[in-house]
This record gives sequence, structure tokens and C-alpha cells, in this order.
Amino acid sequence: MDVKRARSPRAPGVDADDDKKRAAEWRGAVRPHMVLVGFLITLPVLVFVFGGRWGSFQTTSAPNVGGRHVVPGGVTTTQKNEAPKNVSVPATATKSLPQPQDKLLGGLLSAAFEESSCQSRYKSSLYRKKSPFPLSPYLVQKLRKYEAYHKKCGPGTKRYRKAIEQLKAGRNADNAECKYVVWFPCNGLGNRMLTIASTFLYALISNRVLLMHVAAEQEGLFCEPFPGSSWVLPGDFPHNNPQGLHIGAPESYVNMLKNNVVRNDDPGSVSASSLPPYVYLHVEQFRLKLSDNIFCDEDQLILNKFNWMILKSDSYFAPALFMTPMYEKELEKMFPQKESVFHHLGRYLFHPTNKVWGIVSRYYEAYLARVDEKIGFQIRIFPEKPIKFENMYDQLTRCIREQRLLPELGTAEPANTTAEAGKVKAVLIASLYSGYYEKIRGMYYENPTKTGEIVAVYQPSHEEQQQYTSNEHNQKALAEIYLLSYCDKIAMSAWSTFGYVAYSFAGVKPWILLRPDWDKERSEVACVRSTSVEPCLHSPPILSCRAKKEVDAATVKPYVRHCEDVGFGLKLFDS
Repeated sequence: MDVKRARSPRAPGVDADDDKKRAAEWRGAVRPHMVLVGFLITLPVLVFVFGGRWGSFQTTSAPNVGGRHVVPGGVTTTQKNEAPKNVSVPATATKSLPQPQDKLLGGLLSAAFEESSCQSRYKSSLYRKKSPFPLSPYLVQKLRKYEAYHKKCGPGTKRYRKAIEQLKAGRNADNAECKYVVWFPCNGLGNRMLTIASTFLYALISNRVLLMHVAAEQEGLFCEPFPGSSWVLPGDFPHNNPQGLHIGAPESYVNMLKNNVVRNDDPGSVSASSLPPYVYLHVEQFRLKLSDNIFCDEDQLILNKFNWMILKSDSYFAPALFMTPMYEKELEKMFPQKESVFHHLGRYLFHPTNKVWGIVSRYYEAYLARVDEKIGFQIRIFPEKPIKFENMYDQLTRCIREQRLLPELGTAEPANTTAEAGKVKAVLIASLYSGYYEKIRGMYYENPTKTGEIVAVYQPSHEEQQQYTSNEHNQKALAEIYLLSYCDKIAMSAWSTFGYVAYSFAGVKPWILLRPDWDKERSEVACVRSTSVEPCLHSPPILSCRAKKEVDAATVKPYVRHCEDVGFGLKLFDS
């Protein structure tokens, strides 16, 4: 991760060439016996300073990313490729990881993987607190059955080749042994992760194999989640054309209904062989509603007859599946606690590759591992509703003060007699811009805290603008999502899918920095606490079905309510 680094000033008259010249002269003047004597003299000192500690750093390498550290009332330091050195770490924060936990997360993860092929699969949970949500045995059973099904029908199998041949021939066969849902990407990484999880949930309840179109910008981000098979769509897939997937596509289910290609008034009378070879679901928000109204029983009964389904979405549509009557009981068994859906599915599906995990683990070990508390701030400014930096920073600091997310600033050095004195809080800032880091760093650089606590401030990167199609950008984004998910407290911008993924991974209810009203530049309310760790479905479907009228699901479903940051959005929660 690239960060802006401050450089220490050099002494007057000293430049790099002089340094190199003197260094060369010194090296040439050193004789072997001098080296030996020097080593013997310093050896006792080294043993005294480092005795018993080297072993603890065997697996910790300095990060290739910069961290910036601030001690209140002290000196700001910037290190390149090394951990902070001027933090007085308390005895209570000497371990880099919590006590060992169940690496399979209670059966959520399969034990059928070679650990070295994807280190994050079994290690990432060690950086978080134990999940607050018990795992349903029924969900574990469903996942193991799905893995066997995916292995039987996935790419490279005879059944897959047969299904592809039928697709190429323009046939939708009756009584197919394997059915598929093919996911295509849309928008940024946060959106993609939310829609992949939603599509996988749909695959679980509709008995389909999930295959994923991996664009160049997404290559090398995630490990394979299913043992003995792949979820990557082979390159020779006959309908591998993202540009043809849009709301007006004739293969869209809604357009098929409009053009009388299919009918949903009597699903039982429709044979699979009478249908087109595949159906396209455009589950993207359009005029603040999901464009394909597929969440009715009569629609699902027809859709289940298609052997091949192509799906493109930018939305977390899992809540809409809970509102589909024919799936409600099955989902209740899988998720007795409704707000654990993405928390469990995300931790099951998404495991950074070793390259990305190296970035995550090195940064964590160097800067976050030995602190008492980690607080994450994620700031996202959207182009359709830009907020001036001064207004956003003021809102963030109001939230910090009102919710006491950081120690209160003082005017004099504390006497170090409080219970909090000497404790270290790390602030991790995830933003495209460096200004929030600079300002918060300044707060704790220029002023001590009343409690004597130490505040360390870090920002892994600041890219200035989002780059959907950059693989390097997405690697950094994924690393920062994971780092943010290791925080004990999180405050995030409204509407941000990046933030949704991070706090759902963590199982932490965040403080949401609300957007100002459309006719205002500042938000009167700084932040509110989320009632759930579930992401928000920004554009819920119109649940009219055969009633032919719009129904507000939040008024009829006890486990659904409107989102704190998106008034017309919906999210799952537990009362």
C-alpha cells in the first residue's frame, strides 16, 4: 500500500553522496579482528535487550506499507518498512493474536483444504474476536452438501460439459441433474462482495452451482472457497459478454414476460424443454428499486425450470430472498439469527489470496497487533452527493466526541494515575483522501489526552479516486476491508458498501455518519448506531406480486426494518 511519507531533515551540508563516500571509507577501514572484538563487546548488550524476544518475531516481517504514528503531546514519527518504535506498549497488549480459536469456525469452513495454499482461510479469524452469532447446524449441513454438489457439477466434470453442450445447442433440458447461476460483476469491490454472497445464498436455496466471471481487475483477490473444484467461470463460456448484460437485454426475465416468451400465471403447466436455453436476471438498482421483480413465488417456480441463469447485480439482495414466501422457512432454519447472514456467508466465501493476505498480516502485525483497542474510521464521499472536506471532518469529530470513540483531549499532561494511563488505542483510517488522517493526527500530536492514553493513527493508503478496473487498487481495497474488520469499533460513511462488508465481517454494529439532506451541506445528526450488523439493501424490490400494489416489507416482516442511512432501504435484524 502506498502512503505519503514525511522525510527527516538532513544536517546542513550533508548529502547522500557524502554519506555513501564516508560509508565506503569506513567499510574499507574495518579489519576482521576489529569486527570480532566489536561483536564480542556488544553481544552481552544484545542478549540483555532482546533476550527471549527474537522467537516471537519469527513470522513477522515488516510491512511493505507505511504506518504513521502519533503520541499525544509527543513526537510524530514515520517509519518505512518497520513497526513503530516509540509506543510504550502496556503489558496487557504484548500478544499479537488472541488465544487460539477454532480455525474451522464451528464447522463453517471445510477442513478439506491445504492450509498453505490459502493462509487467510484459517488464520484471518484469529485477528478478530469470536463471532457473536452461533452457527446453525443446518447451515453447516447445507454447506457440506453444496460443496459435494459443486464438485460433482463444477467446471471440468462430465456433467458440466454436458450442460454446456446443451446450452450451446440452444436447449433447456427437462430433469437436468445440474443447474447453474453465473455471476457477472458490477461496480466496486464492496458491491461485488455483497452481490456474490447474495448470489451464493440464492444458489444454496435454489439448488444451483455458483460460477463467477472473474474480470481482470478481480484476478488474484480471492482463494477458491469450495474444496476440490473451482467457482471461476471457464473462459469458453458461450455467453461470456458483460456488455450484453443490461436492463434492456431480450434474455432478461422481465423482458421475457413483457414479450410473452415466458408466462408465470400457471408455472406448473410449463415444461423446462419449452423454455429458452438460459435466463438473465438484471438485479440492479434502477430508479431506487431492483429492476427485476423476481422475488415472488410464481416467478421463482418458472425460474427454477431454467438450467442456466446469468445474474448481474450491484445490490445486497439477500433480504429480498427472505421476503420470498417459498424460501422463508428454509432460510429461517439456516439463519435463526437473521442479522448473521452476511457475517457467516462472507467469512465462508471470501479468503484473500496469499499475496493480499501478506499485505494484511504484515500491516496488522507491525501496527495493530499490540494495542489495547482498535478504532476504524471509513470515509467515503460520493460524487452524486459531494460533501466538503471541512463539513465531513466536522461531522466525524462530532461523532467521535458524542460517542466517545477516542480519548478526550486535555490541556496539560496527565499525572498518569488514571486506570487508562499508558493504554494504546490505534486509529485506522480507510479513505481515498489523506486529509482526515492529517487532521486527526494533528489533534493528538498537539494535545495530550486527559486520561493519559496513547493514540496511534494510521492510514494504509490514499488513492484519491476509486478505480474499479485496477487490480492493484482492488488488492489494496480488499486488504483495507480486512484491516477495518479487525477493529473493535467502527464509524463509517452512509451508503458505503466497503464499510458494510468490513463491519459485517467483524460482527460489530457500526456508527453510521449520516448524509446531509439533499438541500443541505451539513448533517444535523453526526452519527447513529446501527441496529444490525447486516448490510443494507439500498433498493428493495416492489413486493407486489399478485396483489398488484406496493407493500412496505418493514411493516409486515418482523425481521426487516429500514436502514439508518438509507430511509427507503431494508436490512435484516434481530429484535
